[in-house]
Amino acid sequence: MTSKKSMNIAILSLNDELYSTRRLVEEGKKRGHRVTVVDYLSCYVNITPSGADVYYKDQKLSNFDAIIPRISAKRTFYGTAIVRQLETKGMYCINSALSITRARDKLRSLQLLCRKGIGMPITGFAHQSKDISALIKMVGGPPVVIKLLEGTQGVGVVLAESYAAASSVMQTLMGLNANIIVQEFISEANGEDLRCLVIGNKVVASMLRKAQSGEFRSNVHQGGSTRSIVLDALEKETALKASKIIGLNLAGVDILRSKRGPLVLEVNASPGLEGIEAATGKNVAGMIYAHIEKNAKPLHPDKPYHG
Repeated sequence: MTSKKSMNIAILSLNDELYSTRRLVEEGKKRGHRVTVVDYLSCYVNITPSGADVYYKDQKLSNFDAIIPRISAKRTFYGTAIVRQLETKGMYCINSALSITRARDKLRSLQLLCRKGIGMPITGFAHQSKDISALIKMVGGPPVVIKLLEGTQGVGVVLAESYAAASSVMQTLMGLNANIIVQEFISEANGEDLRCLVIGNKVVASMLRKAQSGEFRSNVHQGGSTRSIVLDALEKETALKASKIIGLNLAGVDILRSKRGPLVLEVNASPGLEGIEAATGKNVAGMIYAHIEKNAKPLHPDKPYHG
């Protein structure tokens, strides 16, 4: 399919060999767009009284109509600084810098979601080790799930099955000045969760992820298996509301099925495409471009970027 509006589109990514980046390049070119992968860590900004410009390979980034940020969790601060600056130049970013930073801060995300009544596991957060006992009790007692706030893809997530184990893990992490949260363990989920891919105002694809034997984390990067699944109306509504509250136009919303309804685990600002496309057979990359084509205004249709 070729788009009626040919645009200059930048994909902010550290690795052009990643599946998601490759698919976005492939699909964008197929639709007639000029697509450039920009390593955002190689960008630099010149800030002056009259404004600020972003440079890449000694060239000013001014000819892009739309931006697809693929900002890694470890590089959120610098990556979102670049996104923020490109936004000020009038470039359409499918996810804003503000929404990305909200999503990356797990605690902030949960605080925003709970204000709107979104279901989620009971969560505790504290700074001092003397409060560990109260935290464990607050979330219903062991087993409990302990998470690093900066973790992704299941890394930095621990299931502590006893009070002693939970206390030991939390004391150790607090001693390392790591920011953690502790959550109730939803046993009825049986090591399964739902990944709901939201683009704009629609859940365009969904899959069930199941943890491998002996593991409770269902992430694909932790060996979890996937299959396409049809969400019920409440699950769809929850995913859409969660992405809207965080402010994302492109989101991977992770949900647990529980006795009290769908519970949001996380809202991901840079959801991977490989697992969801393989499980559902859907062209999610194409759907991302369809959203951009509908919402972005070509600023420089006749000026391709030459990097």
